[in-house]
Amino acid sequence: MADPPKRNIIETVKQYGNRLSRFIRGQVKSDEDAEDILQDVWYQLSKVVDLDGIESISGWLFQVARNRITDTYRKKKEDPLSDLMMEDEEGDVSFREILLADAQTPEDQFFKDIFWDELMRALDELPENQRSVFMQNELEDRTLQEIADQSGENLKTIISRKRYAVQHLRKRLQSLYNELNNL
Repeated sequence: MADPPKRNIIETVKQYGNRLSRFIRGQVKSDEDAEDILQDVWYQLSKVVDLDGIESISGWLFQVARNRITDTYRKKKEDPLSDLMMEDEEGDVSFREILLADAQTPEDQFFKDIFWDELMRALDELPENQRSVFMQNELEDRTLQEIADQSGENLKTIISRKRYAVQHLRKRLQSLYNELNNL
């Protein structure tokens, strides 16, 4: 009895590539996401040591694609403000990088201008002590300990004020993010 032919990656890509690509494109919003997912599926396939050990290569490919699509949506839903508000190890948000970054395109400058306007409006809504701590920490790059020492306040009080300010700003800037994301 003859052995079944050995599978190889090139033949698998030729056989399933178009169908898999159409499937993925139908499930995601952008061509870029679809291409990234497809590339990741092929990468996962390349890591398989024994292709012949996969009973249904078609089922395997589509399952990996579905998993990657799900992962993509989870990442985007986790923190839609992740591009705007970068958190460090302690969970603090750093607006400095956004506000002080050089605009690379007119769109970047437009976004930066809108962001500054909305940030200033949102900061004006805060109590003075929260606004002051936030501005000193984020815009003047002073540590929370320095602010506490200078004001004579307890460090935990300063941390709490910063946290309340950040929570307010996240909530307030969420609508801006949503509007700009839908342009």
